Amino acid sequence: MTSMVSQFLTALASDGPPADRAKDMNLYGWLIGSWEMDSLHHLDDGTIRKWTGECHFGWVLEGRAIQDIWIRPKRPAHSTMYGTTLRIFDPGIGGWHIIWSDPLNQDYSRQIGRAEGKDIVQIGEDSRGLQTRWRFTEIATDSFHWIGEERSGESDPWQVTYEHFARRTGS
Repeated sequence: MTSMVSQFLTALASDGPPADRAKDMNLYGWLIGSWEMDSLHHLDDGTIRKWTGECHFGWVLEGRAIQDIWIRPKRPAHSTMYGTTLRIFDPGIGGWHIIWSDPLNQDYSRQIGRAEGKDIVQIGEDSRGLQTRWRFTEIATDSFHWIGEERSGESDPWQVTYEHFARRTGS
């Protein structure tokens, strides 16, 4: 079994993007590495739940995509969220296909990500049919602020649901 896992991880992981795609991969490439985070869940009744978590980003699929793992709370505690995102640049649309999956909570989302000024903004829809907007803001070499928002329709205001304040722990 260990050999199969090792072969799978070796086939999945990459050292970096191929030369012909390196420039396009910069939007998310800075995330490669490990991060710890303080997380906030904004509930409908106005209360806020807090916990710590971790996330890890790496090059995959011969460097043509970036995959991450988001874990809440930090291990070794029992996870309440354990999901992964696959980010793939599409030169045809000049943006990124974002595919999120949290099988623990049956939470799924598809988005398109692009730079907006100094931020990265991802817009799409989740498995409940809600519109989603996820933003990386306050981006620095060793930190970022991630804001998750949702709404039912175009005329509804965005509601903040989650925030993550991340700090780099390793490369």
